Amino acid sequence: MFNQLPDSFILSKAFIQSRQVGAPMVALESAVITHGLPRPENLNLARGMEAVVRENGALPVTVALFEGKIQVGMTDSALETLANLDDVHKISLRDFGIAIARGWSGGTTVAATLFAASQVGIKVFATGGIGGVHRGAPFDISADLPQLGRTPMIVVCAGAKSILDLPATREALETQGVIVIGYQTDEFPAFYSRESGLQVDQRVETPEDVARIALSTWTAGLRTAILLVVPPPEGFALPHKRIESAIEAALEEAQKAWIYGSAITPFLLGRVSQLTEGESLTANIALLRNNAKIAAQVAVAYQNFRHPKV
Repeated sequence: MFNQLPDSFILSKAFIQSRQVGAPMVALESAVITHGLPRPENLNLARGMEAVVRENGALPVTVALFEGKIQVGMTDSALETLANLDDVHKISLRDFGIAIARGWSGGTTVAATLFAASQVGIKVFATGGIGGVHRGAPFDISADLPQLGRTPMIVVCAGAKSILDLPATREALETQGVIVIGYQTDEFPAFYSRESGLQVDQRVETPEDVARIALSTWTAGLRTAILLVVPPPEGFALPHKRIESAIEAALEEAQKAWIYGSAITPFLLGRVSQLTEGESLTANIALLRNNAKIAAQVAVAYQNFRHPKV
């Protein structure tokens, strides 16, 4: 499989060794490191998520762009370099060709990480919240959604980012054929909040439940993702009304300042953090670590189903 990869892929030694022995793995995105969190929280979070994955029996595989190469798996020193780069790009699917040709370094989005991880056979991916349909602009749809529709991977998240149009995003997931599973919940979480008023397709209680549904889906010939939505941990989640008020204020400011396109999400997340006096940032970090834990447990269960011990 690795012999068929293009030269633009660089695989870490830990990844290669783990793949050879069939160890469970969890892919991690890097746009949250480069564009999602301020310094030094970004590096602390990256290290923390990798540690949580290891503690729960799987190998963390952070994906990023370094000098025009798609890096699959990173050393601690590489994580530190990425977290402190000034000339850094946000890499989505459309950016890969340009980034490779220009020798860019950057953080990969959900869509880009899905693509890279799927090329090397990883089946579980942990992130914070997926992209979706933007509020007031139904034509502005994240590349995450179609990529989820064509990538057979278990994606563990806290739903879609709450700055988005969640009902429209939920409908778009259905259009893409993506199964939405609630982890110990019947409700689609709203990233910072545990409630949204939207339903999931199926509730599960254990990592084994998730692995069984994923295997059944892909064995039947379907090639879509399994979106496993996990509510943010109690004690860190914010009330839905409070976060909505902050989001609406941030959206109004963005419109007045003519902030659009790829700049809108980082602006809104940062402004919401300011308006909630840092509570949304604390919730974001907590849910990311929690998602990493659940993803590792799911990866172990999935690997055990595929290769049962005698």
